[in-house]
Amino acid sequence: MRKTTILFILIDLIAGFCFYLFYGPNEEFRNTIVNTAMVTKTHQYIAYTFYDEDTVQKILDLNKYIPVSGNVDLDAIVIDTSEKKSYDNEYDEAILKRDKGNDEYKYLKVKVGKYNAHMVAIYHPENVKLMTIKSFGKGGGQETILNMCKRLGGLACINGGGFHDPDGWGSDIPVGYVIKDGEVMFAENNKKQDIIGITKDNKLALVNATGEEAVEMGIRDGVQFGPFLILNGESIKYSSSAGGYDRAARVAIAQRRDGVILFLATEGTHGSGPTMKEVIDTLELYGAYNAANLDGGTSAQMVINNKLVNNPKNVFGQSVAGGRRVVTGFGLMPSK
Repeated sequence: MRKTTILFILIDLIAGFCFYLFYGPNEEFRNTIVNTAMVTKTHQYIAYTFYDEDTVQKILDLNKYIPVSGNVDLDAIVIDTSEKKSYDNEYDEAILKRDKGNDEYKYLKVKVGKYNAHMVAIYHPENVKLMTIKSFGKGGGQETILNMCKRLGGLACINGGGFHDPDGWGSDIPVGYVIKDGEVMFAENNKKQDIIGITKDNKLALVNATGEEAVEMGIRDGVQFGPFLILNGESIKYSSSAGGYDRAARVAIAQRRDGVILFLATEGTHGSGPTMKEVIDTLELYGAYNAANLDGGTSAQMVINNKLVNNPKNVFGQSVAGGRRVVTGFGLMPSK
C-alpha cells in the first residue's frame, strides 16, 4: 500500500512539474519548445500536442521582423582590404590586423549574445566562391561542408542556402535559386526571391529578383535565402521587443565598406542559440555594411584548414559528427 501511495505521489509531482514547465510563467521555455518543434515539418506535432493553434501562432509572431527596404548600394563598397596603420576601434583592429604570414584571412573567436561563435575576415573577396554538390535532384546525395571544402580546396568555408527536407533527412534539391559562375544552375521556379550573391566586382549583393535578373545584375555566385540582416548599413527591426525568441545556431555572410567579407557561424541547436538581433549586433560591431542570414540549425557549419571548428547539433541537441550534409556553401579559395 505504501509503495503504491509513493508511486502515485511521484507521478503527481512529475505531472505537476511538467505542467509548470509547459504552462507556467517560464515564457522562454515555452517559446523554445514551440520554435524548436516548428523548425521542421516532421516535429511540428510536438508544439500542437501541448498548445493550441493560437498560442503557437502568437509565439511564432515574436520572430516577425520589419525588413529593410530599398536596393543595395554597391557603390558604397570601395574595396581596399590592405592592412592599416591605425584603426577606428578594437573591432576594426581585430579584423584588419593580420596574423603573421597570412594575408588570406583571419580567424576570430567571438561571442554572439552569450554563445560562442566563429568569425572569418576575408581579405580577398574575389576568392569567395559558391560551393555546390556535384548535381542537384539526381540522387547524388548531399555533402558536408567539411568534405565540400576539402574537395574544392577551400581555406575557410560555411554552409549556404536551404534544401528541401520532407522527412527530416534532407535531400539534394535546393530551395529556390542557385547561381554559379554567372549562370543559373538551379531554379525551382521563376518567381522573384531574396538572393544572396557575390557580384563579378566581388561585392556582396542582396537582391529580390529572379535568378536570371540576378545574373543580369552582375551576380556571379549566389543562393536564395534570408532574411537580409543589414542593407546599406541599416538593420532589420523586430516587431517584438524580445528581438526574436527564435534561438538557433546561426550562419551569416557580410561585407564591410572596405570590401572585407565576414563569415560567421555560432554554436547552438534549433532551440538554443543567439537571436537574429544578437547576430546583427555582433556583425555591426565588426563593421558589416551588408549582411544576410544563411541556413542555420543543424546545417550550421564552418570549416577552416580542413577542420570543422563549430559543433553542429541536431534538433535533439546531439552532436553531428563531421556536420550535416547540405547542398551549397560559400568558400574562400586560395589566391593563385
